[in-house]
Amino acid sequence: MKALIIGAGITGPVAALALRKAGIEAEIYEAYEQPADDVGGWLMIAPNGVAALGLLGLDTDLRTIGRPNRRMVMLDGRGKRFGAMDELDEDNPSQLVLRPDLYRLLVERADAAGIKIHRGKRLVAAEETANGVTVRFADGSTAEGDVLIGADGVHSTVRTLIDPDAPGPRYTGLLGFAGYLPGNDFGLDRDEFYFAQGKGGFLGYALTAEGDTGWFTNVPSAEPITGAQARAIGAEEWLRRMRELYGDDYPAHDMLARSTADEMVVVGGMHIMPSAPRWHSDRMVLVGDAAHVPSNSTGQGASMSIESAIELARCLRDLPARQAFEAYERLRRERVEKVAEYGEKVNQDKVNGRVSQLVTSVLAPIAMKLFMKPEKMFGWLHRFRIDWDAKVTAD
Repeated sequence: MKALIIGAGITGPVAALALRKAGIEAEIYEAYEQPADDVGGWLMIAPNGVAALGLLGLDTDLRTIGRPNRRMVMLDGRGKRFGAMDELDEDNPSQLVLRPDLYRLLVERADAAGIKIHRGKRLVAAEETANGVTVRFADGSTAEGDVLIGADGVHSTVRTLIDPDAPGPRYTGLLGFAGYLPGNDFGLDRDEFYFAQGKGGFLGYALTAEGDTGWFTNVPSAEPITGAQARAIGAEEWLRRMRELYGDDYPAHDMLARSTADEMVVVGGMHIMPSAPRWHSDRMVLVGDAAHVPSNSTGQGASMSIESAIELARCLRDLPARQAFEAYERLRRERVEKVAEYGEKVNQDKVNGRVSQLVTSVLAPIAMKLFMKPEKMFGWLHRFRIDWDAKVTAD
């Protein structure tokens, strides 16, 4: 079997490496000419994602470029701690990593495995036959394989080829920003990840692997703005707006006052995509963000994509294409949709505005003590493990 993978972001190389482990040849086709090794901000790879990468021998490499998070700490806008949750498994904590670093790692491992990545190949059409699929690119070239895997992200072309009526991504009402400050002037613990909910909004922050202070935030905006449009407005202007929004909230006031445009990443509109109605046809299948995009608020976007890519490889290892796709969807759909539902609730809290945030700051300490038990909240999510050696059957 030969698989054609569309998309060389995070999911594409993971899928190719998993397929190689399953004994299946794979080649990757990427629309952009240049590698995306300078695109994106911070990612949290949750314990389930770390464990999934471990099946490909990448967990140690991930820990080398990442920074462990062993505790989540919640604060109000005055800097007062009102709760904390420890990781469920202290031997396998979440890893905070820069997306460019993770991207470079995966591409290097794919290259070392002999997996070809063809750049400047923007997919425009695909034709399925009883025996395989032929794809055509914008430059006029073609490629043939047994299956086509769409790892081409939230704006997936493969998704529209499988289902022209498939819904597209939906704007969450939030804009994403991130940045860092040299050093550790705020006395942060290396093993902790902080979430501050003030009157003006929400701010997440933590020490980076290099010992600097990294931060990120989601700013409510009624109008969707693409990353390019947001960057055209300029980081300086966004910093001015966020300083006004957050006012005297701690630590947002101090962090934003010290931040500069050169140390900031402007992401733009944040999107989610409810699980696509159709994940596959006879010879084409979706994986990762092309099929399901949970909110970044879940901290599970990358981990869900990694899990799905590896499960798809297992299925293709053990079953003919159509049966493999059906088994893969059965294994994945319920889980990713449950994660997406959780993210919707978190997003709504962020979008609702100051009144909701004030209520949250009052009630959250009580909820932390009475209801927010780590095992109950995250056990089903973080303890999930893929049994690579188990045989996948059609039923």
